[in-house]
Amino acid sequence: MTTNPGSAAGPQGAPRPAKHGGVAFLLAQLGAHATELFAQRIAALDLTPPQAGLLRMLAATPGRSQRELADDLGMPPSRFVPFADGLEQRGLIERRRNAEDRRLYALHLTDQGFALLGELAGVAVAHEQQVCGALSEQERGQLLGLLRRVAEEQGLTPGVHTGFRSLRGK
Repeated sequence: MTTNPGSAAGPQGAPRPAKHGGVAFLLAQLGAHATELFAQRIAALDLTPPQAGLLRMLAATPGRSQRELADDLGMPPSRFVPFADGLEQRGLIERRRNAEDRRLYALHLTDQGFALLGELAGVAVAHEQQVCGALSEQERGQLLGLLRRVAEEQGLTPGVHTGFRSLRGK
């Protein structure tokens, strides 16, 4: 079977790849680029992306158990404990006994953690502006709505970067 060079189908009717990648490729390319830029930016705050994610989660829902947070981050509890230990040693989070189940610890941001989170918010705004600089405010809103719809359909947890799963084996 021969195909017309201008058609969208290749041999045996298979879709022909876009010249510079399709939507999924561009999302992956931009995602990797944005992740790297963000990691570089927050390194100045002595944070990694997973640490920044945990601080954001604790600000949004304080007092959650280590187990719940580990599950949301896609980390086994045995990896989460030393991960949280580092932030506790820096004075950014604190563990408190869970009032309902004394076997569990509830995690909370400290005042120092909230202050760092404020700095992180400023970095995040600058990052968003740089990454989306080619778009108008209306286009950003439209893209955000479309991406949220795709992420929801894929079953992704809002606000949790799937890259945290890479911490499973570390």
